[in-house]
Formats: sequence, structure tokens, C-alpha cells
Amino acid sequence: MKKKERLGARINMSEMFENKNSRTELSQLGEFGLIKHLTQWIELKNKSSIKGVGDDAAVIDCGEYVQVITTDMLLEGIHFDLTYTPLKHLGYKAVVINLSDVYAMNARPQHITVSIGLSNKVSLEAVEELYAGIRLACQDYEIDLIGGDTCSSESGIVISITAIGTANKKDISYRSGAKETNLICVSGDLGAAYMGLRILEREKQVYLDNPKMQPDLQGKDYLLERQLKPEARKDIYEWLTENRIVPTSMIDISDGLSSELLHLCEASSCGCMIYESRLPIDHLTAEQALEFNMSPATCALNGGEDYELLFTVPVELHDKIKEQGDINIIGHITTAENGKYISDSQDQIHELSAQGWNAFSS
Repeated sequence: MKKKERLGARINMSEMFENKNSRTELSQLGEFGLIKHLTQWIELKNKSSIKGVGDDAAVIDCGEYVQVITTDMLLEGIHFDLTYTPLKHLGYKAVVINLSDVYAMNARPQHITVSIGLSNKVSLEAVEELYAGIRLACQDYEIDLIGGDTCSSESGIVISITAIGTANKKDISYRSGAKETNLICVSGDLGAAYMGLRILEREKQVYLDNPKMQPDLQGKDYLLERQLKPEARKDIYEWLTENRIVPTSMIDISDGLSSELLHLCEASSCGCMIYESRLPIDHLTAEQALEFNMSPATCALNGGEDYELLFTVPVELHDKIKEQGDINIIGHITTAENGKYISDSQDQIHELSAQGWNAFSS
């Protein structure tokens, strides 16, 4: 019998503090480097554990079907600012961003659990408003809230939601299935959520400088909604299912298109070529980007929080994909040796780099 590794029963206090000046900053690893560092030793023991860390959701074998499980945490001051985020919108968004991960596995979400940390500054009425948004998301996406936890917090509101979904084994899409010549597809449009955030941050600063100033939000409804009340692409999942299309790989766009595409290529051991001219950018996003003296393409590539679906399909499905109307083909998969590139509007080739959200970047 293999000897079990045990924690020592005695604690040597001097050892705990003697190396207090020897440390590695988390910013040196970044969010995904930290995850890789902490999980590299994990070995799945149970036959039912099909997929663990490394995708949008874990996959558990339940016999005739598989169950997918994902979780996400939102912290006040890091992921949301209550200066401009209505609590009802926050509750709705907290659910939706988890459902997006389930759809990114080509699965249907069915249940969620909700755990929240609350400081003593939060009133019952505020919590009720938060849960009104959670309840609305459950109604819109036909899912059940089946449990959770509550506790006190010393740093504002903390929300952790776990989403659970199901799928047929043959229908699951991982990040790791992209093949050479596959088409790279993305739903909806990109960059609008980031522009919405920039507007809100600008108006907050104006208010802090002069509380008598009214926010200038006229004509910005679409951009603000994309930031404050995003939607998971249930409709794309349903269209793929109805047309019996199983993407060879898929991921949702939460940290920016470039970051997500690089994750997909790394998992699939492949390269890619995408084209700036094919990036789906709404005209309001483009106009707002130019107002901020930013490139619309940069917003689409690096903005994040779009919660659109990025996926690959065989080239034979080109015409079928074009029929859908809200899916854009932005490039194709290449071999790993060919690298990961983007062709700009002047047909100049640039290496694709990840500049989206990174939780521990310095």
C-alpha cells in the first residue's frame, strides 16, 4: 500500500517567518501562469472525471450523458464598481458569464448555485435587488437555482456562482480539437463591452471632479448594455444543435479575442491566421473607439467581456455558417510551425499577442 503524505503535526514558528523576504510576485506568472503552476501536479483519479482544469468547464461522465461544471467569482472593486453598476444588472451578469462557459462547451446549462459575501454596509433591500437580477437570468435562460452559501465580507460584495449543464458525450466541444484548415468563427460583434466600460469610467471621473455634472450617456445604450447586462449566446448553441454542427473547438470570449484565440491554439497545438478586415465591430463601437483615440480593431482584439463564442469548424461548413447571419468567419487554423498571426487592413502580417484582461498582471 502506497504510503500517504501527511502534514506535520507540529508547527515550527521560526521556520514560518525566516524566509519572509523570499517571495515570487503573482504578477510574474499572471493569471493563467498561476493556474498552470498550481494545477500541474493534478492527476484525475476517478473514471468519471473526463476533463478537469484547462477548459471553460470540467466534464463529468454520468453514463448516458456528461455533466459540465464551471464557476466564476466577482469581487467588488476588481470586477465591478457599484458607482455605476446597478445591483440588478450585477446579479444578472454574474449568472450570464457562467452560462457562457457552459455554452462554450456546446452544452445546455440547467442549474446554478450562488454564494455571496456581504459587508455590513449592504442592506437587505440591496441584496433583494441583486437577487432580482439573478432570478431574471434564471427565468430568461430556464435554469434552476439549487443552492449556495452566504457569509460576511470585510471588502464589499463577493459573488461566486457555479453553473451546471448537460450534453451528449459526442457533442462536447473542447478547446483542444482545432485542426489545420478549420475555419475560425466568432458570434456577434466585439469591443462594445469595453467601450461601455470606458464610457462609465469617464463619466465616473467627471462626477468625482464635479458632482454637479450630469453624465453624458445619450446614444450610448447599446455599449452600456453590453457592459452592464451582457447575454450568453444561447441562440448560437441552439442553432449549432439544430443544424447538427459540433465545433471542433470552442471557447467563450471573456478576456479578449486575442487571448482566447491563443488559449485555443495552445490547447490544440496549432497556429492561426485571422484578418482585421473580418473582425465584427459594430459601428457604435468603432465611432466610440475613435472618440477615445483608439483603434476599433484593438478594442475588438483586447477589450474583453464580450461573452461571444469563438469556435472552429471544418472548411466544408463555410456556406452553412454564412447562412446563420450572426456568425463571422475571421480566419483559419494553421500548423503550429506557421505561428499565430493577424493580417491588418494594409495586408501587413503581425504576430498575435495577448493583451486582454489578466487578473494578476502588474
